[in-house]
Amino acid sequence: MKLNQLSDNKGSRKKRTRVGRGPASGTGRTAKRGMKGQKSRSGVSLKGFEGGQMPLYRRLPKRGFKNPFRKHYAEVNIGRLQKAVDEKALDPKKPIDAAALIEAGVIRRERDGIRLLAKGELTAKLQLSVAGASKAAVEAVEKAGGSVTVAAAEQAPAAEPAEAE
Repeated sequence: MKLNQLSDNKGSRKKRTRVGRGPASGTGRTAKRGMKGQKSRSGVSLKGFEGGQMPLYRRLPKRGFKNPFRKHYAEVNIGRLQKAVDEKALDPKKPIDAAALIEAGVIRRERDGIRLLAKGELTAKLQLSVAGASKAAVEAVEKAGGSVTVAAAEQAPAAEPAEAE
């Protein structure tokens, strides 16, 4: 047996039927969709319809809450910063912000800001500007002789309650 002699069994692959190509094709006019009705028309989707029985997606209980206003931060560990400094991708003498981290290849995109986490070891003295940082991460950076500036989260001013008259 040689690789160039391999082939499928006869009849194992069937050509797709092209429907709606005129009366001579035998699959013209209604194109095997029957007569009239919703399912004969284009753009119809009856996903989840179970013939009048309560559909599965309605039978199962719903749990939890999806916060549409949740912030998605780009998370950076201090160990990753140290690795970037060791590879000379980051300059420890310059202040480090989102633009510097993207340029160094530490993160791909800023998202809603950078969040600094404490996994790993840090020996370089860094000046960081981030949107958020864990207490352990701030302590680790300050222990190495650096500083962390956490930008204040932008919050909408709370509406004053209406006075009853």
